[in-house]
Amino acid sequence: MELHNIREEYSKQTLSQKHCDANPLKQFEKWLNEAINAKVCEPTAVNLATVDPFGKPQNRLVLLKEVNDKGFVFFTNYHSKKGQAIAQNPSVALTFFWPELERQVRIEGKAEKISAQQSDDYFNSRPYTSRIGAWASEQSAVISSHTSLIAKAAIIAAKHPVQVPRPPHWGGYLVIPECIEFWQGRPSRLHDRICYYLENNQWIKKRLSP
Repeated sequence: MELHNIREEYSKQTLSQKHCDANPLKQFEKWLNEAINAKVCEPTAVNLATVDPFGKPQNRLVLLKEVNDKGFVFFTNYHSKKGQAIAQNPSVALTFFWPELERQVRIEGKAEKISAQQSDDYFNSRPYTSRIGAWASEQSAVISSHTSLIAKAAIIAAKHPVQVPRPPHWGGYLVIPECIEFWQGRPSRLHDRICYYLENNQWIKKRLSP
């Protein structure tokens, strides 16, 4: 395989500093809505990067479930590797990639748990089988087989045939951004990069070289 011959020329859109919203969270909402309307595959999928207690980076895909005036919300098992890493070091990075639009968004910030009530509200909105799965899965733990996982889920479903309470070890995190970068692919690898930095509680926009 000659991977060095695989390349794409990006030319669909442009990104100007002037036309970017003064608030990067509003700019993100605009781009996310455009990704959803363009029927991008998994538009809310985001790569979450953490650092473990030994300084080793880890990353995985999670699903964005809310963006608000404070930041970005996702949900997970607090006992998972990502949860353990965030407990030790709340500094995280998020990356959205929408190849159909030749766009990428990078976010750096701090993750903190949202309130129990907010986690309850979202958990209760999930499908029944997803709520059962949150109890059955000891996320990141070694298991003997998939069959054992299914058997555990069946036991939990029998115990909770209608109402499924939220596991105390499952809930949401809010990623509070410190910088947000918007990347738009351009021809000849001369891409547009507009980065927002938080300085004295004010967002400052700057254009970066590709």
